[in-house]
Amino acid sequence: MKKIEAIVRPAKLEALKDAFLEAGIKGMTISQVQGCGNQHGWKEYYRGSEVIVNILLKIMLTVVVEDDKVNSTVELICNTARTGEVGDGKIFVSPVEQVVRIRTGESGEGAV
Repeated sequence: MKKIEAIVRPAKLEALKDAFLEAGIKGMTISQVQGCGNQHGWKEYYRGSEVIVNILLKIMLTVVVEDDKVNSTVELICNTARTGEVGDGKIFVSPVEQVVRIRTGESGEGAV
């Protein structure tokens, strides 16, 4: 199993949720996050002083999928979240050693 973390624009959240449901990807965690990357933010003025705003609001979606669904899930996220502009986000894929469903104690892929 793999954990896929996608950091995307907040405006893409609804489209991604719909795409996940349509693709049969069940269970996701959504977090509001802040950060910066290549986009580097923009300049604003506050009380006459220039302020560089380089911490941007983003959404992080986390899903755990079987190994054979990783490529299709990453492709789905890219196709849905891509605008072609700087700041579209990043996707991180990492291994998951164990999953346990707390309610039943079930573990492994059946717990996902």
